Amino acid sequence: MARTMWDSSVGKKTVMAVSGLIMLLYLVVHMYGNLKIFFGAGTYNDYAHWLRTIGEPFMHYEWTLWVIRVVLVVAVVAHAVSAYQLSRRDLKARPSKYVHKKPRASYATRTMRWGGIILGLFIVWHILDLTTGTVHSGGFQPGHPYQNVVDTFSTWYGNVIYIVAMLALGLHVQHGFWSAAQTLGAGSRTRDRALKTVANVLALLLTAGFIAVPVGVMTGVVS
Repeated sequence: MARTMWDSSVGKKTVMAVSGLIMLLYLVVHMYGNLKIFFGAGTYNDYAHWLRTIGEPFMHYEWTLWVIRVVLVVAVVAHAVSAYQLSRRDLKARPSKYVHKKPRASYATRTMRWGGIILGLFIVWHILDLTTGTVHSGGFQPGHPYQNVVDTFSTWYGNVIYIVAMLALGLHVQHGFWSAAQTLGAGSRTRDRALKTVANVLALLLTAGFIAVPVGVMTGVVS
């Protein structure tokens, strides 16, 4: 039954919707945590340490964090694979161009594919920058996330990469949330306007919340 579900377009869209909502929940929590940087190095570093001790003593050090990471990796892979396969299936279904042009879709809809690619590349860079320190500028300091964040956003390219990725994220969430609601059967004529409003508000809050951190470093509010 699971294989039959996965092989169908409806099944793949459902996987995309559920995995997308899981990632969206994580993004909301992650953004909230990021904003703690405006309360100073002590508060931000304590928050980062707390993330590694969630569930103690029942869970060992960093176990809960690794569970979250595994769930996110599964969600990202499932989302990307189903999106790619649906895209390929869509192209095969209409190998020739339409005789009549379709109405122009929204900007968010038309940029979903390349937006997803940008976000995928950003995730890799973000991990190598602030988790492993492989591509970090200024000398990566394990256990000092506040200083590492300031180092990253003290470079022009760190700001450009992050801000472009967050703009792509906003467009992705704007269309993705509404699309997921339709796939999971939450949409209707009476609820569509409310769902689109929620999607717009979420996209705006996430984009503004994430971009606030590099802007804070650039303006000297965070230093």
